[in-house]
Amino acid sequence: MRQIALFTAAVAALLLAGCATREVDYQGEGEGVIGAGVRVQATLETPSVGTGGGEDAADDPAIWVGDRPVVIMGTTTPGFVAGTDKKAGLYIYGFDGAVLQFMPEGLLNNVDAIDGLAVSGRPQVVLGASDRTPGREGVSLYLFDPAATGQNGVRPWGAIRTDVVEPYGFCFARRGNEIHAILVGHEGEVRQFVLTADAAGQPVSREVRRFDIGTISEGCAADDATNALYLAEENVGVWRYGLDPASGDARTLIQGIETDRLVADAEGLTILADGEARYLIGSSQGDSAFPVWRIDGAAPEYKGRFVVEDGVVDGVTGTDGLAALGGRVSDAFPEGVVVVQDDVNDVGTQNFKYIDWRVIKAALGL
Repeated sequence: MRQIALFTAAVAALLLAGCATREVDYQGEGEGVIGAGVRVQATLETPSVGTGGGEDAADDPAIWVGDRPVVIMGTTTPGFVAGTDKKAGLYIYGFDGAVLQFMPEGLLNNVDAIDGLAVSGRPQVVLGASDRTPGREGVSLYLFDPAATGQNGVRPWGAIRTDVVEPYGFCFARRGNEIHAILVGHEGEVRQFVLTADAAGQPVSREVRRFDIGTISEGCAADDATNALYLAEENVGVWRYGLDPASGDARTLIQGIETDRLVADAEGLTILADGEARYLIGSSQGDSAFPVWRIDGAAPEYKGRFVVEDGVVDGVTGTDGLAALGGRVSDAFPEGVVVVQDDVNDVGTQNFKYIDWRVIKAALGL
């Protein structure tokens, strides 16, 4: 009997483990469900993803803008939007939505970008993406040289390899002069690293913190101005941790799963600075809405939600990842832009939509 009981327990554990790594689709993801919130429209969109994968696989964007125009693959642009195709690799887009570059880099899920790191004596923009490609699990790293010209583009740099079985969420953070890379595993494992470059120009990572969120998690956004790290536990809510590794796993739930506020899955997170004000924007994937909190005060203050309806381009449903940048981005986005993944695109496969921050601000009365 004891052997039977042990065998039964082992089978149950395997079944639970299998269920734990399954991504659950909730109402709204692919269903076109639109919840409560002020209505806005996107300004433009990217082409459908699928150059390498041919499937609905757009997942997460990141935005970078320099102090002066840069050249990417022969095109002069203020900066770029990076977007993952989690079946195939990494896209680099302009602020008109056009594809500037595609890198067939495998199963990349979440991406972020940060500047301020010198590699071999040259300031570089660093991109990092959670990588689920078998044998490459961890964070794949890329560089962009803002001073180069011609066919200059994003190029592979190296990787941070970890013990996380299924890398999922990812974000960069700045702490003083340090650049931190924060990886979130599918089951809520968090690994925080300090990223540097050695004398040979190769990436060096040092783990400075690890903790568990609890259950399936992905969204990650760091705010160095308030020393906060925001993480989304998909079926629980949005947590605020300290960005300082010494803060350990202490946390505060700023928003639990709640009808007309944050509907499971709680997905992507991003931070936008607008003058002195700082906002956290999330994806309420279960009802295709985007809650907004002001986070520069003593405690996060909920400011409302927006949804993206049909307009010049089609509306947005079931968003996985999103990114935002305040201040001047381009002529089309003089005060900032929010870029969101769209689960159900009207033509072709999934893509990314660009929304003028001025439109969102006006709609929410910010």
